[in-house]
Amino acid sequence: MNRTQLVSTFLKKGFLISPETIENFEKELDENSVKDIDINEEGIILNYNKLLDSINLLKPQENLISSINLQKNNVEIIKSYNETPKKREVSDFVGYFKSRYNKLKEILQGRPELQNVVSISRSLNKRKNERVSLIGMVSDKRITKNKNVLLTLEDSTGQITVLLTKGREAAKLSDEVVYDEVIGVSGILGDKILFADNLYFPEIPITKELKKIGEEVYAAFISDIHVGSKMFLEEDFNKFIEWLNCSEGNQQQKDVASKIKYLFIVGDLIDGVGIYPEQDKELKIKEVVEQYNLCASYISRIRKDISIIICPGNHDALRLSEPQPTLDKEFAKLLWNIPNVIMVSNPSLINIHKTENFPGFDVLLYHGYSFDYYIANVDTIRKNGGYDRADLIMKFLLNKRHLAPSHTSTLYLPLESDPLVIDQIPDFFVSGHIHKSSISSHNNISLICSSCWQSKTLFQEKMGHHPEPGRVPVVNLKTRTTSLIKFCD
Repeated sequence: MNRTQLVSTFLKKGFLISPETIENFEKELDENSVKDIDINEEGIILNYNKLLDSINLLKPQENLISSINLQKNNVEIIKSYNETPKKREVSDFVGYFKSRYNKLKEILQGRPELQNVVSISRSLNKRKNERVSLIGMVSDKRITKNKNVLLTLEDSTGQITVLLTKGREAAKLSDEVVYDEVIGVSGILGDKILFADNLYFPEIPITKELKKIGEEVYAAFISDIHVGSKMFLEEDFNKFIEWLNCSEGNQQQKDVASKIKYLFIVGDLIDGVGIYPEQDKELKIKEVVEQYNLCASYISRIRKDISIIICPGNHDALRLSEPQPTLDKEFAKLLWNIPNVIMVSNPSLINIHKTENFPGFDVLLYHGYSFDYYIANVDTIRKNGGYDRADLIMKFLLNKRHLAPSHTSTLYLPLESDPLVIDQIPDFFVSGHIHKSSISSHNNISLICSSCWQSKTLFQEKMGHHPEPGRVPVVNLKTRTTSLIKFCD
């Protein structure tokens, strides 16, 4: 099948494929494979996974679906992840951290202050009192008796001790340095030590454009539905669905609802089984398939012109290790069958509302399992609100350009390329997990943490959570303003 035939066939079926994938499709797809792709009356792919099986593009990146840019209903999957079962070796972890280091090093070298960095081994061979800049991964952090900070940085060539003197700006910034993150430093060399006067994080450049569109279109964000729990707020969730269907609320609220074209569900659709101690005492439904079936009965009632993008969370019935693949097709079959549902992994990056004259909005989805670690271990977050300040956590991770920079902050799968690196700057960073909504921005990135649909559990009470259920952030994509709509008291 030649290129013209391939593009023509996909266009007839309503698919847009990006130019960079055409070559791969030409090699892997034949005419019969393309004919097997079905589209229903709503314009939704019915056997998307059959397409993926047909193409076999995923081997080089551990089933990283980044080169497959299929666009339906103005939703394009840029990055999503699928599981390739295999035995993991020590070399897999080495490769994983090398990949992370190289990606973040490249980002750091984009800073003017770090364009002339040297390797650690070369720095150790330089003369004392010479000024150098280094990029390395933090393997240790200590506070001396004099309240100075000692970091151990390492790269592929060696390691070095970095001293940050108390009272200087670099030492103040070190409060937010965590194990295993990649940072840049500059200063004066001593005897196998660097006396640093500057410390640099990868960060998000302030030049990020604030995108807007010319028409009034809205996106809504929810997470942590927890169907199956005795604390699931069914009445309030039904009220939300009725509002989406324009049959709940005053006229102004119905007008907003009628213009919602995108609904994001950022994980924990069900309460799951065996997630926390004595959870069974708080379950109304104790079988995950039944929980998903009930969840599907709610989601299926949402009007079909709304594209519903779903990623999993730590309560969903699949592995905890990140990246989490899409929801299991056997357990969540009824959800997969809903025509306007688009399944993605956790994390994932998608694009919405792209047109010929507008590049669309890039939305980074991450449920937020690593949040607990940083709330407990970073003083600037813990002492300034903790679980009540999702905005601080999200800004922190954006500055690290990684969703879980510390080795112990989340379970992870060592892939060839670290999918938790934030290498593409999004327009929206969306999360959930902590059951409390938050709306903020950072360098023109909208930060949205979704609320929940579950009242406080005994486990949450022990953990110091303060849920505020039934709050739904809604973004006007024309103005980029976000409002918070309450569906329960």
